[in-house]
Amino acid sequence: MVPRVQRPLTVLFMPESAYGPTNNCIGIGAVLRARGHRVVFAAEASWRGRLEALGFEEDLVELTPGDGQGGTEGADAGQFWTDFVRETAPVFRLPTIEQLEHFVYPTWQALLEGARYVQGQLEDVMERQHPDVVVEDNVCAFPALLTGGAPFVRIVSCNPLELGGAELPPKFSGYPLHDRSQWQRFRDAYEHLHRGMWGEFDEWVRACGAPGLPDLEFVHESDVLNLYVYPEAADYPGLPPSAGRWVRLDSCVRETEAELPPELAEFLARPGGEVVYLSLGSLGSADVELMERLVETLSGTRHRYVVSKGPLGDSFELPDNMWGAPQVPQTQVLPRVDLVITHGGNNTTTESFHFGKPMVVLPLFWDQHDNAQRVAETGFGRRLDTYGHAPADLVGAVDDLLADETLRARAARVGACVRSRRGVERAASLIESAARRRERPVRA
Repeated sequence: MVPRVQRPLTVLFMPESAYGPTNNCIGIGAVLRARGHRVVFAAEASWRGRLEALGFEEDLVELTPGDGQGGTEGADAGQFWTDFVRETAPVFRLPTIEQLEHFVYPTWQALLEGARYVQGQLEDVMERQHPDVVVEDNVCAFPALLTGGAPFVRIVSCNPLELGGAELPPKFSGYPLHDRSQWQRFRDAYEHLHRGMWGEFDEWVRACGAPGLPDLEFVHESDVLNLYVYPEAADYPGLPPSAGRWVRLDSCVRETEAELPPELAEFLARPGGEVVYLSLGSLGSADVELMERLVETLSGTRHRYVVSKGPLGDSFELPDNMWGAPQVPQTQVLPRVDLVITHGGNNTTTESFHFGKPMVVLPLFWDQHDNAQRVAETGFGRRLDTYGHAPADLVGAVDDLLADETLRARAARVGACVRSRRGVERAASLIESAARRRERPVRA
């Protein structure tokens, strides 16, 4: 019997306008495209041309009128959030419970305003593209993605506390798993601030014809497939939920990075000393004062450093033991270094596990505090007070972790296991299956 040839799918991705979620979707999309499917990105407009250059179709949207998230011509990808973080950077010095009012709440405000603004545009995208499956890697709901008739797949590329659970610390808190003394106080503060906002957004979502939202959550759980990205070795007990449609991907690392710049290749090839990668992500590195402080502290050590300088990187210089650029091909660099200094963004955290690298984590905002705590309490690195640590604390953490051969061997074993699970390919297959289960007739 000749096997039936299944028709190609149209897969529509809508990632959050930040490098981490977008790169996750790019990695999965590249696999789907290689399998013969049509892959369309309904990304935010400042990504114009960047996704098309990778072989995807673009049907982009604006999240605010005028400049804002919609981006001006030639704006950097995700420029709105770079500006937003830079302007609110002083808040990152506050304890996480105080960040709720001064960062988390206004961040939700900006996200939900964008969701309302883009609703009509996304309805048009759904009508134009007729997707067989919609994949959203974001933290808030876009009703048009749920009412367009295609199966909806959710990706969580934040810390797994996004899934919630009474037996787990509250998300955004950075609190320890085994000390519940502050959990309820944090939850009460979160609810006090966000209950009204959530109620208004839930009412609007329902008015758009989408299902109501879970209590105090700003995004739906898919009734078809939910993916979250986190290595099993650092995941929380009880996850993924045993009853439900959640699947853990140990990593989701794209394989479309460019080759190393010649200057970087030459720097890495120099003999002597361990190499450390320093990255506060595309958003965290917008705090130039913090970047300059870290560079000054590390300039006096015997190690070499590859520095992801970020969108404002041209505003500060690096010493001789460092090489840096505004953007660094991270997945090409990580296999070649011995240690990572990171802000704890989920993308860099999971990629460090993927390549088996211990971490020093300097969290700033959102789920970075949770990742920092989880790295520390599972023994894969150190968490430092980002603004309160002394220079000797950072130098000591770097030296200790580089000298810990047992930890480095353990991290390498975990990395080999994570890579063997081929998260990108698994995600692509699960998305294909989700689409096929509800496959509709081919449109004329």
